[in-house]
Amino acid sequence: MRLVHRHDGHERVLASDVDVADSFLTKARGLMFRRSIPDDYALAFRFDGPGTRSLHMAFVPFAIDAVWTVEGEVTKVKRLPAWRGLGWATADEIYELPAGAADGVEPGHEVALVD
Repeated sequence: MRLVHRHDGHERVLASDVDVADSFLTKARGLMFRRSIPDDYALAFRFDGPGTRSLHMAFVPFAIDAVWTVEGEVTKVKRLPAWRGLGWATADEIYELPAGAADGVEPGHEVALVD
């Protein structure tokens, strides 16, 4: 599975190694207690419908880019610093990527998981 960014007829792979946090426990744990993540990695969080979704960086010792989407359309992109980062936005999916991986992704663009 890959995470793809589409905008103005262009397509770019943001991550070629994607894990889906699909249980309560994996969603609650997120990236906590990991020392690092590979450059081509993303963690995807899927929810039943749009709602205000938050992320925190407690026990995450590296910065990440977070992308919130509703039906594939980006609603927010934010760089979250290690340990103290916090962010929230409306989303039915959230993607956590290495810091810098979401450069160029902006609200209104499309981000999707592709098999």
